[in-house]
Amino acid sequence: MSIQSTNLVQEAYRHLQEAEEGRAVSPLTELYSSLTVDEAYQVQLKTIEQKVSEGQRIVGKKIGLTSFAMQNLLGVDQPDYGHLLEHMEVKNKGEIALNTLFQPKVEGEIAFILKKDLKGPSVTEQEVLEATDYIVPSLEIVDSRIKDWKIKLQDTIADNASCGLYVLGEQKVELEGLDLTKIEMSLYKNGELINQGTGADVLGHPAKCVAWLANKLSDYSVILKAGEVILSGALSAAVDAQKGDSFTAEFTKLGKVEVSFG
Repeated sequence: MSIQSTNLVQEAYRHLQEAEEGRAVSPLTELYSSLTVDEAYQVQLKTIEQKVSEGQRIVGKKIGLTSFAMQNLLGVDQPDYGHLLEHMEVKNKGEIALNTLFQPKVEGEIAFILKKDLKGPSVTEQEVLEATDYIVPSLEIVDSRIKDWKIKLQDTIADNASCGLYVLGEQKVELEGLDLTKIEMSLYKNGELINQGTGADVLGHPAKCVAWLANKLSDYSVILKAGEVILSGALSAAVDAQKGDSFTAEFTKLGKVEVSFG
């Protein structure tokens, strides 16, 4: 990167860190209008490197913007990704303290657990399926350090793809004989059905999302590693979470996963 680009990444990184004090910050794209997608990923990587240096461990990745509706909303033609750290996992049926987050929303997703490494840039859907140990139902709690969710693509990328926490179900399902495009998900909030989706709603197939991720990461000399958790993208719209709310995502073939906010 040029000196100018390096300085911009450093300034954007510092701006996001101000949110660590418990308040959301202004959009990066308002303050740094020239911020590119690649520079936004550099901001994200700088944040993750700092967390790792503090003793946190990378345990997987998440894929965002996998629905065409969300891509159209932000005016982009591809997904984005973020890192999962060990401390982000919440046990199934656990309770999350709302005051530890900024402005959380909940999504239902299919999570892949890998048994083989995946290295881009030419990974296929079939190779993803062959590299998968099993899948589980999951909830992602997306959260944004950007005030009022006023995000563009560069904002969410820099903010670790708006990843907050995640929950994995306990039922491990192998892929043999399973058509992931036909898996149906129903998301309930406080017992009320809020929305539904299928595996076909994420780029046509969840494994296509994971293949995209493996290939995108090759730009940064990063591979997906055996044992990692990969959240493959929301099957329906994210739902706001408030104190006292409980969420359940029920999946055909996969069972269900639950979390509440206190």
